[in-house]
Amino acid sequence: MEWLMAKEIKNGTLVLEFIFDRFPVAEHLRILFFLLHLLAYLASLMGNMLIITITCVDHRLQTPMYFFLSMFSSVECCFITTVIPQLLTIILSGRQKIPFMACISQAFVYLVVGATGFFLLGVLSLDRFLAICKPLHYPTIMSPRMCFLLVTVSLVLGFLFMASPVVMLSQSFYCGPNIIPHFFCDFGPLANLSCSETRSIEMLFFTLAIIVLFASLLIAIFAYSNIVVTIVRLPSARERQRAFSTCSSHLIVLSLMYGSCAFIYLKPKQRSRVDINREAALVNTVVTPLLNPVIYTLRNKQVHQALRDALSRVQLHRYQRSTHLPL
Repeated sequence: MEWLMAKEIKNGTLVLEFIFDRFPVAEHLRILFFLLHLLAYLASLMGNMLIITITCVDHRLQTPMYFFLSMFSSVECCFITTVIPQLLTIILSGRQKIPFMACISQAFVYLVVGATGFFLLGVLSLDRFLAICKPLHYPTIMSPRMCFLLVTVSLVLGFLFMASPVVMLSQSFYCGPNIIPHFFCDFGPLANLSCSETRSIEMLFFTLAIIVLFASLLIAIFAYSNIVVTIVRLPSARERQRAFSTCSSHLIVLSLMYGSCAFIYLKPKQRSRVDINREAALVNTVVTPLLNPVIYTLRNKQVHQALRDALSRVQLHRYQRSTHLPL
């Protein structure tokens, strides 16, 4: 019987391990499913690492927008690495065990990093609003000090908002069962398995999740509404079309992120529909991290030019080494 290691405590048992349930995929499609998610993970990781690297090495991209994008890419790398390798293992080999403290740590990192990402999305939206709608004041407002402050505040808020409910949930009593119908340790499945009364913890988490999601969402709505108004006033139809194309792609990614997270977390009672959340979580952990580098950065002409220049420097370096010319 696939039960966790346990020891007798009073009238119950203390859970020392959790077991992730098998991922619901047909056996003949398991390898294909694994390869698709592996490729998506590697593409997301490489795309975000490319953004971080090119922003650091090219002085033309050392602007507030690309600083925020590189920070967001760093958060995305941490976010997907927290859960996707485990998903790949579960797809390939079936049920997997995870120690209790490792499970709590994963939930903590996932939620803190996820909340930080949403605050950074709000910062990115605000940055674009100031750059497009307040271009004369933009360099003064978005000084290097302000950029570091905004990123630091995002990190601190992400920690403060998500730390309390996870720590409180970790102190709950778990007496079995220990099967998690998910591919990582999320707040909902852990609350569902707790034998303690977690209603107050779930309401706290629900309230904090609303604040995180709607605070960043309202900033994004305010920013892009003003950006659209500014775009409409552009004299050139070509400029309007290009600007609308960029904004619409941004809004698609934002809709996927906010929609999937709202479906998963904006429920006062986290015990409902835990199994359905697994499919919604795939959008949040696989699809949007894959789209973000392409939508926010890799479609940008400045980034294209920076990549071409970097490749040219690499080719020149190789040529000089092969011909023994002085560098």
